[in-house]
Amino acid sequence: MKALKNIIVGLIVSFLGSLPLGYLNIVGAEVFSKFGIYSLVFYLLGVISIEAVVIYFTVIFSNQLVNNKKLMRSIDFFAVFFLLLLAYLFYTYSGQTKQNHNYLERYVQYSPFLIGFVLCLFNFLQIPFWMGWNLYLMNANHIVLLGKLKFHYILGTLIGTFWGMMVAIVVLESLSHTTFSFSKYIMPIGIPLFFIALACFQSAKVYKKYIRQSL
Repeated sequence: MKALKNIIVGLIVSFLGSLPLGYLNIVGAEVFSKFGIYSLVFYLLGVISIEAVVIYFTVIFSNQLVNNKKLMRSIDFFAVFFLLLLAYLFYTYSGQTKQNHNYLERYVQYSPFLIGFVLCLFNFLQIPFWMGWNLYLMNANHIVLLGKLKFHYILGTLIGTFWGMMVAIVVLESLSHTTFSFSKYIMPIGIPLFFIALACFQSAKVYKKYIRQSL
């Protein structure tokens, strides 16, 4: 049961984290537009091959940090701001369009797998993203990363990243031909509200766990 929960939680987190229109999704849309779905699959495999390594090492590091009670107290408070920051980033990046990034077309002359591999390799923001999520999910008892269970979590995150990026890229490409409610409502409104709700839940948890007890 814990293994299945790890997979589902990892899938949901990475799926949502893959939706913002960052440069990985925009280049992916270029690959999809010029070479089709087959090349896009190899591009995404290049991305998740690097992400697998990043997530594995952030999981190992998170396991070491979670035993530090004082640090976890700070992380409980930080998680509120972390979730609000995610809401802001989703709202901000939802306004970006494919046309603003046509200069990225120069990448598509290379192997799709290599493009995804190299671009993800230099995506340094994924390290604090996964560290923050891993610590938050572990401290909230949503996942267990002991022993082989961590590999179930990593599997879920890779599946979520693959399909999250696939959805975002296909939708992004379709926006060049038509208007879709995903870009109008879900990205700029729905997903940020989801993270704001999580931040409110985390705030209530922090209040009950630390502030109310000290009153």
